[in-house]
Amino acid sequence: MSMEAPEQQPQPARQQLAQHLSGSLSFASNLSMSGEDEEMSRSALSTFRAKEEEIERKKLEVREKVMSHLGRVEEETKRLATIREELEALSDPMRKEVALVRKKIDAVNKELKPLGHTCQKKEREYKEALEAYNEKNKEKVLLVNKLMEVSPALRSIWIDTVKHVKSRGLFSIFAYLRKRLFFLWAFSFCSAGG
Repeated sequence: MSMEAPEQQPQPARQQLAQHLSGSLSFASNLSMSGEDEEMSRSALSTFRAKEEEIERKKLEVREKVMSHLGRVEEETKRLATIREELEALSDPMRKEVALVRKKIDAVNKELKPLGHTCQKKEREYKEALEAYNEKNKEKVLLVNKLMEVSPALRSIWIDTVKHVKSRGLFSIFAYLRKRLFFLWAFSFCSAGG
């Protein structure tokens, strides 16, 4: 748009010049100019107009050349950018692959973080359960040992009870059993307390 404005400005100036020349010609003709002078002024005017047209034509040619050069410059700029990208890719061909691998590593790390916390929590729970199991196992071993200690005493009590039942009657069996059960209860109470 800015290039069209300079073209329009010379038009009024040309018209004024043409009017001035034609006015001066008419003025000169009124002063009884000769036909030869009139011919010269007409040829000067036509020469002037021809030069103006040639100037306009050259302006258009120059503008077209400039526009075509600008188009070529834009194309070359795009080509240079493409070539630069290709050169960068050649200088470090693994850069894109490294970037992709880094992104994958970051994603895996994000997934591993909560899994690590869960694993630590499960390890703590496992240790607590293992400690509880070991405690109960120790308690079981102690109880088995006590049972082994008590077992011969119970066997002898059982044998005595059977002998006593055979030698006495039914009423005395109940009294004897009551006495023995109290003895067993007291013995187990003492064993458990100790």
